[in-house]
Amino acid sequence: MAALFPMFADLNGRTVLVVGGGTVARRKVAALLEAGAHVVVGAPALAPELSELAASGRIDHRVGAFEAGWLDDAWLAVAATDDVQTNRAVAAAGEARRIWVNVVDDAELSSYQVPARIERGPLQIAISSGGGAPMLARHLREKLETQLDESLGALAQLLADSRQRIRTRLPDLQARRRFFDRLLAGPVPGLLRRGAHLAAVRALDEALATADTGQRAAGRVALVGAGPGDAGLLTLRALRLLNEADVILYDRLVSPEVLALARRDAELVEVGKQAGGQSVTQERIHELLLEHARAGRHVVRLKGGDSFVFGRGGEELEVLHAHGIPFEVVPGITAALACGAYAGIPLTHRGYAQSVRFVTAHCKDSADTLDWQNLAAGRQTLAIYMGVAGLETLRDRLVAHGRAASTPFAIVENGSRPEQRVITGTLADLPETARTHQVKSPALLIVGEVAALATKLHWFGAPPVGDVTHVFAEAA
Repeated sequence: MAALFPMFADLNGRTVLVVGGGTVARRKVAALLEAGAHVVVGAPALAPELSELAASGRIDHRVGAFEAGWLDDAWLAVAATDDVQTNRAVAAAGEARRIWVNVVDDAELSSYQVPARIERGPLQIAISSGGGAPMLARHLREKLETQLDESLGALAQLLADSRQRIRTRLPDLQARRRFFDRLLAGPVPGLLRRGAHLAAVRALDEALATADTGQRAAGRVALVGAGPGDAGLLTLRALRLLNEADVILYDRLVSPEVLALARRDAELVEVGKQAGGQSVTQERIHELLLEHARAGRHVVRLKGGDSFVFGRGGEELEVLHAHGIPFEVVPGITAALACGAYAGIPLTHRGYAQSVRFVTAHCKDSADTLDWQNLAAGRQTLAIYMGVAGLETLRDRLVAHGRAASTPFAIVENGSRPEQRVITGTLADLPETARTHQVKSPALLIVGEVAALATKLHWFGAPPVGDVTHVFAEAA
């Protein structure tokens, strides 16, 4: 099923038909009246509370069984009966008239869903599971109710009342954004929490009077590590910057789940590099960073994993420093740490690996520069950042310099993502195993006795393919 499109509807003065006169209908009617709707309830009989509303003229009552003509003046409809055939008839009639219909507790018949809501004055937060798991939406609503202060309603109302003044004073979008960033980080929210409404108004007025109205302020760049893919691994600082950014320059390996957390009106620019495909050169990335920062924009350079671990982040900062562009760096969880953790592989383990080395070997030329004698030493773990090419060279060099051919390995493909795969084996069979399982990038190779623990300690995604637990047992 396609994702639902979230929308808040203005029902003030508009007719909404509710079919059903029982307890469920009463709850729906109450919410609709709160939104200012003109509510028509169609049912043979009404529950006492609905009868009182009809008697007082707050709702209209159409007596009898549902008729399609009841929908003629309606903007929206709710089927809230315990009769499946009646609910189906309402849904079908609404579909024929292009009128949105919610059938209570029947997502398949409904053309819209009523979300769980959190209300703080004019501020509303809606939570929907698409009708598939309403109890989960309710659970999240109850959890958020305890975390969102009641003063948010007063804050929302104050900002709504001041909206036109703010727009007039700060017609430039970026200037307004900077103003709101300072305002919300300042004393106004705290004053409203204490009930000091007049003091909050004065503080807003003072902030607005001294606001920067410049059309172009100095831009800045944040070099942000996006981690391996699981959006839950982002730092809080990274999340805040994604919500402040005007422009996000992101790499190919940044997951869609991470990008979905960015501010909705941010400009997203892919600047990824891919072997054998179209790539954006590093020089062009430098040009884009300078171009957007000089235009006064807040730029996030979003890189997979950590920007300072095989990410060329240092080169980009050198360019920014040379041109006087202010910057900050937010670390991300690098692939070795994430892949090891999500595959159940401790990179160090007492008795088997007292050190871990991060290595990159993308091609023969880079392989020739590595210190194979030290890399082949025992009692250490190798975390090798690479594509799926060059595995024969890596295996041959390690074995030739003394690493046992029986040393376990684990390839972690798409680490931390729902499609994660872990392939295990021994060093002797490394390239053949990778070909058999058609391993594709992004993938990280872990070599060392600890890799055998993937079979025993895996906890995320599908179990590893292959079994090298006996190697670890023998080593013990």
